[in-house]
Amino acid sequence: MEREKLKELIKERSLKVASEPIFKLSSGKMSRFYVDLKRITFDPEGVYLVGRLMYELVKGHKPDGVGGLTLGADPIAYAVSFVSLQEGNPLKPFVVRKEPKGHGMGRQIEGLLEKGNRVAVLEDVVTTAGSSLKAVRVCREAGLEVLGVFAVVDREEGGRENLKKEGVELYSLFKLSELLE
Repeated sequence: MEREKLKELIKERSLKVASEPIFKLSSGKMSRFYVDLKRITFDPEGVYLVGRLMYELVKGHKPDGVGGLTLGADPIAYAVSFVSLQEGNPLKPFVVRKEPKGHGMGRQIEGLLEKGNRVAVLEDVVTTAGSSLKAVRVCREAGLEVLGVFAVVDREEGGRENLKKEGVELYSLFKLSELLE
């Protein structure tokens, strides 16, 4: 029921479809389809549903922490963390900065993780997985064990294959083809 509700919200608020490629993606590619999940993750009901469903997706992998590249992963990580605490299985949220901080401790990862912790890298939308791979590499360099990339939407445009080349599995709540049905 919650999955169907989230699917409907994404279709109503986030999914944009054009007759020709007019949307420029972060990969630089032009597309007929755009999924703006901030229309969901910045909404109380939407972020609750994302947190609940993403928690269900990651919990069997037994991570210590959940997070990813800022900004898309941030609200998802916090929502999953809140849900995990309610479920008696607290997972620590973390944020991967695009670049190391230029002052203070110079951290690229913010959170309460320690070397050797197991983490689920979160994403809102995966296309080619460029952002996901950046987050995975930063996590690995910090000594974290990456359990996989967990996305709300897989656009089915090479991301899964690009992650696989790096030895990382992609898990998603939805595939773009399913949202277009």
